[in-house]
Amino acid sequence: MTNQTSMKTGYARKRSTVNAIVYIILTLMVIVWIFPIVWLVLQSFNTENGMSSHLWPQGFTFAHYAALFDPANNETFPYGTWLMNTFLVAVLSCVISTLFILMVSYALSRLRFKSRKTLLNMGLILGMFPGFMSMVATKNIMELIGLGRNLFALVIVYSAGAGLGYQVAKGFFDTIPRSLDEAAKIDGATRNQIFWKIILPLSKPIIVYTALTTFIGPWADYIFVSFFMGDEIGKYTIARGLYHMSSAENASTQFTNFCAGSVLVAIPITILFVIMQRFYVSGVTGGAVKG
Repeated sequence: MTNQTSMKTGYARKRSTVNAIVYIILTLMVIVWIFPIVWLVLQSFNTENGMSSHLWPQGFTFAHYAALFDPANNETFPYGTWLMNTFLVAVLSCVISTLFILMVSYALSRLRFKSRKTLLNMGLILGMFPGFMSMVATKNIMELIGLGRNLFALVIVYSAGAGLGYQVAKGFFDTIPRSLDEAAKIDGATRNQIFWKIILPLSKPIIVYTALTTFIGPWADYIFVSFFMGDEIGKYTIARGLYHMSSAENASTQFTNFCAGSVLVAIPITILFVIMQRFYVSGVTGGAVKG
């Protein structure tokens, strides 16, 4: 009995020590991760314009947030225009890409046709290559059809290959019983009606996931915008515009404005995630198959 008690006590102490070490490591990781964000927020309220060497701001002001939308800065740093450009491109890309992904995923999940496995394998292989490998060819094509340096060219670029991201959505559709489709067919429903009226209402979690990923990509993208838009400042999206503000020639006067702009652009994403997370949970519970 005594041996068992001592063994349990030793095990408990060992487990407590391990847990303490794990918590310390996790706490340090959180501090390292969150420190740059806190520093960026604090610098956005700093009374200085350039990059400060002080950890804590020397003074607090909201002037940098107001300066982002000052008409006097529209020619050199039109933050409001960049924000609207980003919103337009992100929303259109999100809607088109989400529809593409869901329809392709449903077709590959439910339909059985010749060369289906070949298409699945080709999609998987092509998805391994980063999109920027085709930037030069894509830009030349856009210029040939008259969409060079046009925001709608970005929408096409972000949306055209969205169907290749079918893997996650297809896996979700595979979990929905095929008996639902068969019962709907017996009742006279077409494949189109089954998809829109039966499958999608049960697929809120994957819809939310797909919408979030397809929205965040264009919202935060820098590479394609900088390559397609060149030096046309008025057609920048927010990522390219903020990079322009923090460049070497502008950092001495615009760094705190850059920090303020970075904080503002993070707010919509945060709000979107909080709202979508609520719908995500309701989709998981409401989309369950009932017997």
